[in-house]
Amino acid sequence: MNQARDASETDDRSYRLHRNLEAVWANRPGWGILAAVNHSTIGYRFVVTGFVFLLLGGMLSMFMRLQLAWPGNEVLGPERYNQFVTMHGTTMMFLFAVPVMEGFALYLVPKMIGARDVPFPRLTAFGYWCYLFGGIFLYAGLLLGVAPDGGWFMYVPLTGPDYTPGISADFWLLGVTFAEVAAVSASVELIVAILKTRAPGMSIQRIPLFVWYVLITAFMIAFGFPPLILGSVLLEIERAFGFAFYDVARGGDPLLWQHLFWLFGHPEVYIIFLPAAGVVSMIIPTFARRPMVGYAWVVLAVIGTGFISFGLWVHHMFAVGIPLLALSFFSAASMMVAVPMGIQIFAWIATLWTGRPVLRVPMLFLLGFFFVFVLGGLTGVMVALVPFDWQVHDSHFVVAHLHYVTIGGLLFPLLAGMYYWLPHVSGRLSARPMSHMTFWLIFIGFNVTFLPMHLTGLLGMPRRVYTYAPGLGLEWLNLLSTVGGFILAVGIVAFVMDFTLHLLFGQQVKSNPWDAGSLEWAMPAPPPPYNFISIPEVTGRNPLWEQDGLPQAINRGEFYLAEPREGRRETLVTTVLDARPEQVMMLSQSTWLPLIAALTTGLFFLGFLIKVYSLAALGALLTLGVLLVWLWTTGERRAPDKLDAGRGLTLPVQHAAERGPGWWGTLITVLADASLFFSLVFAYFYLWLASPQWPPGGHGHGLLWPTVAGALLAVSWPVMELTRSANRRGSLWGLRLGLILAWLLGLGFLIIQVWVLWDYGIAPWEHAYASLVHTLTGFHLLHLLIALLMGGFVLVRSGFGYGGRHRPQELNVTLLFWNYTVLQGLVVFAVVHLFPRLS
Repeated sequence: MNQARDASETDDRSYRLHRNLEAVWANRPGWGILAAVNHSTIGYRFVVTGFVFLLLGGMLSMFMRLQLAWPGNEVLGPERYNQFVTMHGTTMMFLFAVPVMEGFALYLVPKMIGARDVPFPRLTAFGYWCYLFGGIFLYAGLLLGVAPDGGWFMYVPLTGPDYTPGISADFWLLGVTFAEVAAVSASVELIVAILKTRAPGMSIQRIPLFVWYVLITAFMIAFGFPPLILGSVLLEIERAFGFAFYDVARGGDPLLWQHLFWLFGHPEVYIIFLPAAGVVSMIIPTFARRPMVGYAWVVLAVIGTGFISFGLWVHHMFAVGIPLLALSFFSAASMMVAVPMGIQIFAWIATLWTGRPVLRVPMLFLLGFFFVFVLGGLTGVMVALVPFDWQVHDSHFVVAHLHYVTIGGLLFPLLAGMYYWLPHVSGRLSARPMSHMTFWLIFIGFNVTFLPMHLTGLLGMPRRVYTYAPGLGLEWLNLLSTVGGFILAVGIVAFVMDFTLHLLFGQQVKSNPWDAGSLEWAMPAPPPPYNFISIPEVTGRNPLWEQDGLPQAINRGEFYLAEPREGRRETLVTTVLDARPEQVMMLSQSTWLPLIAALTTGLFFLGFLIKVYSLAALGALLTLGVLLVWLWTTGERRAPDKLDAGRGLTLPVQHAAERGPGWWGTLITVLADASLFFSLVFAYFYLWLASPQWPPGGHGHGLLWPTVAGALLAVSWPVMELTRSANRRGSLWGLRLGLILAWLLGLGFLIIQVWVLWDYGIAPWEHAYASLVHTLTGFHLLHLLIALLMGGFVLVRSGFGYGGRHRPQELNVTLLFWNYTVLQGLVVFAVVHLFPRLS
């Protein structure tokens, strides 16, 4: 009797906690769903939208395969074929591969680390809308008949204003840049989530392997995407305003585009692969019925892969005339990356070998992954050899290698993960016969499509040609590839049908049908919007295998933050290394601001596309206004400085902490921005080496006024530090006076710099040197304007009760960005004003 009464009371308490949390965390009904910021909802959207783009890109490839099925076909003309090639590659790389894995990460990572949501939910929602609108932007060009046709890498000078007039290339440059805002914002979100919102006890050596893979991938995106963003912006400025970054006649160099593109492009391969490998590292231990062999070695291998991938970009430029000594270095680096990749593969095999493997549908796709990816890795080692690369460069051999790596490395683990987490998402399980048929259609279709391309490449068939002459021995191989392509397409359609039917009508199962050990399986299926009734404390790498009764204890509210307060969404903030509870973070509710901000940002890009710069300026001003409202509504003036987190623990709220998640998010954003800035500095010194005259004569200013400006900027640093000291002492007037003084110093620097640039003596469209000087200086002045806005924002907020000794985070965030701006300004001063006098 007593046990029954205790169980009934426990169920009643769980239901009451669930009902209270559901009222706080549920998305709005009806059209209000568009205002959702919950990580699960945004993750769904990324994955579904990514699969829609996969189907669109696949349809384009089917037309391409029909055109190449036999020599002399006229399915597509040469112009349309080039557009389809460009849009297919762009779709698969920018609109499918990266976003779909980011969707996986956004959905799974908070659940795996025991968090209720990501730290900046509105940023995640804004990123999704930017991704969606960027993709629509690109496909609008295809529908209007002005799609880009320069290949997914858009090499100059082919895509410059001389050879591609009109707006077709602008669709690519602006659309891809728009979409990449989503990738970078998601990387910031995921890094801060993993470092600062893990469940108590989930120390750095207990993080699930998928989360490790996502963390390294997010850092790679933060450092790898900015060079491409910079290259795209420079090309758009050259096309729109006549600057000369890539024009040889005016001191530029088209190879600069290739360097900037492949500084992104080769890490992109591993940005695609690593999250998929993380999926493999979660599924294999579950079906092997044992923990992963060599956890520490796998983590080190992932970190090593991330580092080495940034040293391989010239791997794609072996045929451009780079000195052989440099080629040998990059060739060695290209082969070196096989070492950490091999460690991961051997760890997976050892886990299966020493376990008790169970062959279910997800494991079937992983076996296909092993076969395909290893073949792709072998051809990768082949093209890393310079003499062999010269023979197959820009041939169908490279096309085959690329697809074996990307589809083998991404698609098979992705589909395995979809089947693996299907019961978690829906509480339903797929049926084996149809799923097995789907696998064999995809596996056979893929190999029949791309295996013959190795032979057509070795026989001399170039990439990106819309037809070929008969009698070269290519006819039947191309026809075979076309047949395989249609088998693969049928397999993809079969997967979509199979997955959708079982998502809706599949067999209902318990919440953890695979008996997995990771934390996401501790919640009901489908999961509630708040993830956990109480945020758990973990004691090992596989908590469900090592902590008996953990799901029941979570649902009884035995851990942290079980009781919602005053309608607030809350999660824990923990320390980076050992995950000790540190703060309570109050998260954003559903809001329309991310969607409105993405629409106004789209207006800015549209104005640039149609060359109506007043419209672009309006979009920029509206975006600034929306962001100011966004920031103003961050935090509550009357929110407490400390909260009861449960289990007898009282913690500060994030706004009362010196370094809350907002500070960490700003730090990661600054690091990503620094990658973009130093890519711009790299462009300056690269063109200095390539240009016969650098700098040209008849330019420049004396050192007096630039030095005065630099001194004003440098003095603002200690002024801001004194401002922080005054705030720590509780001096509100000291805070305000310090901000005003720093603001005036920054404004003085801005005025002098604008005058120096205006009177520089050489226009930016006359020579690449002047183009880069104006761009470097303008880049820094834009950051200074942002720093001034941030300082003014904190000053105004302090008058409304948002600042002071007990709310230091906003000032610390501003100080971090201000100091970065000062350092950036000193580098610009050295590059623009000192270096020309030393060279």
